[in-house]
Amino acid sequence: MRTRPLKVALLGCGVVGSEVARIMTTHADDLAARIGAPVELAGVAVRRLSKVREGIDPALITTDATALVRRGDIDVVVEVIGGIEPARTLITTAFEHGAGVVSANKALLAEDGAALHAAAEKYGRDLYYEAAVAGAIPLVRPLRESLAGDKVNRVLGIVNGTTNFILDKMDTSGAGYSEALDEATALGYAEADPTADVEGFDAAAKAAILAGIAFHTRVKIGDVHREGITEVTAADIASARRMGCTVKLLAICERAADGASVTARVHPAMIPLSHPLASVREAYNAVFVEAEAAGQLMFYGPGAGGSPTASAVLGDLVAVCRNKLGEATGPGESAYTRLPVSPMGEVVTRYHISLDVADKPGVLAQVATVFAEQGVSIDTVRQQGKDGEASLVVVTHRAPDAALSGTVEALRKLDTVRGVASIMRVEGE
Repeated sequence: MRTRPLKVALLGCGVVGSEVARIMTTHADDLAARIGAPVELAGVAVRRLSKVREGIDPALITTDATALVRRGDIDVVVEVIGGIEPARTLITTAFEHGAGVVSANKALLAEDGAALHAAAEKYGRDLYYEAAVAGAIPLVRPLRESLAGDKVNRVLGIVNGTTNFILDKMDTSGAGYSEALDEATALGYAEADPTADVEGFDAAAKAAILAGIAFHTRVKIGDVHREGITEVTAADIASARRMGCTVKLLAICERAADGASVTARVHPAMIPLSHPLASVREAYNAVFVEAEAAGQLMFYGPGAGGSPTASAVLGDLVAVCRNKLGEATGPGESAYTRLPVSPMGEVVTRYHISLDVADKPGVLAQVATVFAEQGVSIDTVRQQGKDGEASLVVVTHRAPDAALSGTVEALRKLDTVRGVASIMRVEGE
């Protein structure tokens, strides 16, 4: 074993960063044995010096992150500060000055991953980011390495713990969205400003990363169709139950049947209770990967939190340190297919549509005519009526999303349709 330690710079010392520092200290001997050399925390960049950080030598703390990554004796930079800047500049500066990088920054990777990979390649450095997607769940490396010889056709999963907790509570307790969000906030699952989670931005960034790796093409967050869960109601959850389904916020990345394009989308969807994703409870994540040779694989576990995310960071740290000792680099970007990302309107989906209609003869025929005119086939219809008012629930067969959207717009124009109570896609069948 080499006795001279590999030096690590830590950018950020919040929930995740502090756990990374703690594990590096408490598991120092094990990490050294696995890497083949000791690792030493050489500096920790933070925003404020005033905060007490237990277990970390105050002499290591600095507010000058740029100077830390420019030192030249740093072997690996661990970036857990998040956001676009200054993280992007700090990472590229680290490459320039000889360090490999481990990042948990999904937003940056989804927005500018191609440029980061190009910089890593230019300087011959590693860029690892297992922690950017699904917390502790090993997912990025299996896609990049274990399935490198296979053809991945679909990635489907729950990649945001906050939204899964909220939807699970709405399902199991009958709570409304606001009540479930309040509980998630009280338990620490939701941030004070939950927008990134509940509006689907977090899941969309992860979907972009997964699609890019799975399909060997470049997918940015702007390519991902995104819908959040703020419009999901207790009535939607109850309607799903009547169908033998539950509601989940899903990230879905697919290769087109002809292989000529890919799609990436995030939205709430009804899935059958028999589907394994339906049983994913509280803040857990689960992802299905469908490959031609391997078949269907499922990855499940805690998708967020200090310790789970730090576990993924440390796994990458070990890999980058081993590469450093061997004077090698791990896999870089694979974007050779250059496949276009199709818009959501071209995606073939199913819809569950709940309508408030007049309770009188001929309404169902009018509604069915609209579906036929839009070229959308109906799978099932359920109608209930009383005192001149009725509800009509229609589940469609698979059709282009644009045709389904056009159907909803045409339904709104019918005099007999008082309102569209809910619209939700159906997946997993």
